Amino acid sequence: MKAELEAIEKRAFEELEQAADLKALDAVRVKYLGKKGELTAILKQMGKLSAEERPVIGQLANQIREQIEEKLEESKTSLESRMLNERLKEEALDVTLPGSKQALGKKHPITTVLDEIKEIFIGMGFEVAQGPEVELDYYNFEALNIPKDHPARDTQDTFYINDNVVLRTQTSPVQIRTMENQKPPIRIIAPGRVYRSDALDATHSPLFHQMEGLVVDKNITMSDLKGTLEVFVKRLYGEDTVVRFRPHHFPFTEPSAELDIQCFHCHGEGCRLCKGEGWIEILGCGMVHPKVLENCGIDPEEYSGFAFGMGVERVVMRRYNIDDLRMFYENDVRFLNQF
Repeated sequence: MKAELEAIEKRAFEELEQAADLKALDAVRVKYLGKKGELTAILKQMGKLSAEERPVIGQLANQIREQIEEKLEESKTSLESRMLNERLKEEALDVTLPGSKQALGKKHPITTVLDEIKEIFIGMGFEVAQGPEVELDYYNFEALNIPKDHPARDTQDTFYINDNVVLRTQTSPVQIRTMENQKPPIRIIAPGRVYRSDALDATHSPLFHQMEGLVVDKNITMSDLKGTLEVFVKRLYGEDTVVRFRPHHFPFTEPSAELDIQCFHCHGEGCRLCKGEGWIEILGCGMVHPKVLENCGIDPEEYSGFAFGMGVERVVMRRYNIDDLRMFYENDVRFLNQF
């Protein structure tokens, strides 16, 4: 039996040396030290020994068990250390390598200019007003003094959902809703998306952004309108910007005008950018029509006001000298990274 114990010890040590992973180590432990292991089986035969042999063999068996357990623990520690070193080697980071630059998002040029426009008007005491993009025909047309037979109501220009509901073609309905729900004095701007039934090309889009403004109070005159817009233009384009007002017609303002700025490229001489005219139109404006005030429950004999509106995309195109509207909506990173 002594020879069997020594043989078990020798085999156990050899197998522990050859174990390549923790699973193999555990298999050796079970094989020799488990309930059905080889060493346990030898110990179960102790009853067959004589009284003189029993303590000697028992002591030897315990020594071998302890030696196998020590060797097992030693092999386990060594194997865990080796596996950790291999893992660290595989996952090692070379701190001398240059880092990977993360791409950062930025504001779209339309958002940048729109925020700048809002900041200018807020600085002059205006408040930002919002309204629904799906609008009633009344607020989009009738309340703005646009009769049923007006060309703007043509289905080729407007997205009709049904006879009484449209996608708003301007943010002017926000002005009407504000005048209905707020007593003068009123001083608001209404930025937002608007929709027109236009084919997509370099200068037209079925969806674009508009910024409109409204002031209603006592004793508001055309000079207030001119002064406000001149301050706005000079803050947006620079103090040396030259402006002019041209007579025009809008059904919801009277008198009406369009505001032009002198071409910043040719300084009024005429070039391709301004189509040889020397001036570039940027917005429409005028004094609020008395009938529009009446439609909103405001007495035109006591109050007057002015309104203006501009296409934000056109302002951005002129700011950055962009000649194709479609570039704003193509999400081409090469284009957007320039801003």
